[in-house]
Amino acid sequence: MELQKLSRDLEKFNLAEYMELLNNPRRYLLVNFAGGIARGLGIAIGAALLAAVVFYILQRMVVLNLPIIGDFIAELIKIVNQHL
Repeated sequence: MELQKLSRDLEKFNLAEYMELLNNPRRYLLVNFAGGIARGLGIAIGAALLAAVVFYILQRMVVLNLPIIGDFIAELIKIVNQHL
């Protein structure tokens, strides 16, 4: 009974697959490299989308012509556009 429970737990945690991965350093390196590339790409795409949304909102605020905020945002957008 206890052995069956242990067997189920090991299957649940994919321990055999993990041990196989550790015994093959080339595959381990490839899996981690691919994971790092995917994470980096996801962060870059997410940051670009977030920045685009923020700049879109800032441009809309300039159109509303809010007295103090509008001037500040207009200057900020001008600086960003000069550096692009």
